[in-house]
Amino acid sequence: MNAPAENSAMPRYCNQPPQTQPVLPSDLSPNRSRAILLVRAKWINGTVLHYAFLDQGGDVGGPEQLDEVRHAFQAWKALGIGLEFQEVEDPSDSEIRIVFQQSQGSSSYVGRDNLGISTREPTMTFGWDLTTPYGKATALHETAHAMGLAHEHQNPFAGIVWDEEKVYADLAGPPNNWPHEVTFNNILRKLSPNEVTGSAWDPDSIMEYSFGPGLILSPEAYRGGIPETLSLSATDKARVLQWYPPLAARPQQLQAFQSTPLQLATGQQTDFEIVPSETRSYQIGTFGNSDVLLALFEETADGGLRYVTADDDSGQDRNGRLETRLVKGHRYLARARLYSAWGSGSAALMYW
Repeated sequence: MNAPAENSAMPRYCNQPPQTQPVLPSDLSPNRSRAILLVRAKWINGTVLHYAFLDQGGDVGGPEQLDEVRHAFQAWKALGIGLEFQEVEDPSDSEIRIVFQQSQGSSSYVGRDNLGISTREPTMTFGWDLTTPYGKATALHETAHAMGLAHEHQNPFAGIVWDEEKVYADLAGPPNNWPHEVTFNNILRKLSPNEVTGSAWDPDSIMEYSFGPGLILSPEAYRGGIPETLSLSATDKARVLQWYPPLAARPQQLQAFQSTPLQLATGQQTDFEIVPSETRSYQIGTFGNSDVLLALFEETADGGLRYVTADDDSGQDRNGRLETRLVKGHRYLARARLYSAWGSGSAALMYW
């Protein structure tokens, strides 16, 4: 993220690790491929993202650095989104692990890519003071990456034409000192249109970098650079609520052996309550021509939800299936997020 030190005019950008790309069958239809790429990094809505600090501010500062990360998560939650954020002490209980190291700059894995990182390794790094206005913006930017948001200047609809030689030279020097491939991955590489929601570029987004003059050839209005963004834009708020809308107070109950239609558009999700009448092994599955991410949670004694199991059938010629033991009278929550439906366009969920 573009967060210079308080007395520095040199922008420091976040060194975002490359995103993983799913290996999809070569004969998959373009519509299915696009839907999978668009949704793949997003969490199931209602997920509790656990985060742990691996140090107490490192060489960046003291405990106040941790507070700024907490405030960033709280700012996203205050929008009313369906995700939850919970700090934990044991890194093995977390999806997001945070360190503060000036030598590493700032970075974060994107969305569900965090799940592929060892619990002994950090997934989010901060390389400068977060208590400045620029630092607070950095915390918002990196926590947005963790939720699945990408860089805005890499939006293919932005129409940015770079003076690539100048960009490489600018980022190769201090304070970033980036090699060629890092600059390409974080600045010049355009996202596929299949990975982007909507068709508009938001230069005011918290996910947009600031750039000085001389790096952008067009649009002409930005030849003088892109100004610093220090807060969430209206589009930032709308997009995150699109992916993670407020949760229903009480989801529809799913009855055993009764098929229930999933009337969803790409990226939408529906939740079902399951209260089994006997203790035994059950199957929960989808039916129809569809790609679905299906996850099961169990309600705990304190009213929280414990993750049980999940299945992602995207890009495969099969339907999702969960097989697990359910306990009589316990409350479970089945969550289904649709990538795409084709053929008859119908999909359904059932447990038996």
